[in-house]
Amino acid sequence: MRILVADDDPHIRRGLVDLLESEGYEVCSAPDGKAALRLVQREAPDLVLLDIMMPGMDGYAVCREIRRDNETLPILFISARSEEIDRVLGLELGADDYIQKPFGTREVIARIRAVLRRARGTPQQSAVARDYVMGDLVVSTASLRAQRGEQIIDLGPRDVRILSLLHRNAGNVVRREQLLNECWGQEFVPSSRTVDQHVSRLRKLIEINPAEPEIIRTVHGVGYRYDP
Repeated sequence: MRILVADDDPHIRRGLVDLLESEGYEVCSAPDGKAALRLVQREAPDLVLLDIMMPGMDGYAVCREIRRDNETLPILFISARSEEIDRVLGLELGADDYIQKPFGTREVIARIRAVLRRARGTPQQSAVARDYVMGDLVVSTASLRAQRGEQIIDLGPRDVRILSLLHRNAGNVVRREQLLNECWGQEFVPSSRTVDQHVSRLRKLIEINPAEPEIIRTVHGVGYRYDP
């Protein structure tokens, strides 16, 4: 899942890139509107985060150009402009959502996941043959969600990759090195501590009691295991 971040503020741009990469998304970035359009054509992102006030070509113009060729690519405006007319104009131009600066990281991730779910269709339509069961949890790779009874749990792409890898290797130990290679990628250079920290956060989402996990079990000194 690849996301394009277009913002002329280098601090905001870098912060968004770091946030999205930590959630498991592939990210490319652009400092202005013209560079954003080039990346849309070259990288074919799955979603665009688009600042409005950019030099040369503003976000509105970029959105118009994208919509001429692609009516379905999800676009989220991110802007300090808060007037209602600006939000309405952005949505009328074809944006899918609008996030106002300053924003919280949870809000950004939640809105991205919501827009991506809408773009794919309803979970019931998109998750055919992609759901699997881990304990009392039903995991949907298509909708980036898990469900326990009536409880819906939103997951990131890397969360789903970790769960899918453990599920495919049910009953066997998945070593930290394998998790790094398959869920982060060989071009990424984290430490085994990166895996442990991410698994700890994932357990807080999916385990009934994270202190005594039933789905992601630790094999000390080696890695993790899911026992069906």
